[in-house]
Amino acid sequence: MPADNHPDLEKIVISKDALKARVRALGREISRDFTGRKPIFVGVLRGCALFLSDLLQNVTVDCSLDFICPSSYEGGMKSTGVVRLLLDLRESIENRDVIIVEDIVDSGLTMNYLLSNLGTRRPRSITVCALLDKPSCRKAEVPIRYLGFTLDDEFVVGYGLDYKELYRNLPYIGVLKKSRI
Repeated sequence: MPADNHPDLEKIVISKDALKARVRALGREISRDFTGRKPIFVGVLRGCALFLSDLLQNVTVDCSLDFICPSSYEGGMKSTGVVRLLLDLRESIENRDVIIVEDIVDSGLTMNYLLSNLGTRRPRSITVCALLDKPSCRKAEVPIRYLGFTLDDEFVVGYGLDYKELYRNLPYIGVLKKSRI
């Protein structure tokens, strides 16, 4: 699909309508699977913001919300491999059903760190919900239960994903032109 909506994009890979439909379906799946339970959604900042907001509007079970902010990118395109926790949860997850909401899983190192870290806090369960997955980039296996889309190894922006903090506000997901990187 041509990227005629933003001059810095090579192409749009996931349209606004496709995002909306898939997020709606994910909300239904989560609601069905967590009927009678009150999960806590843990948003992985900052990229999850738009996805998490739309997802929660499609979840029908009672739930709560918290945020965590790991960092392994330092503003670039590739993970450094070293994860630092910049912001931790505010509430306890002990005996809670935790749903980690992530924008994209590529190397898997950050999510692997989060699963290990949060697992020590004795939650009842931990489930991963990721909008995007790039399995060809994987360095650590990640059990993604709820997945939006699988992508090739291209650098994408939009719908919360950024390059140097830009492009998060685009309502679709597109491949950034190499000349802009």
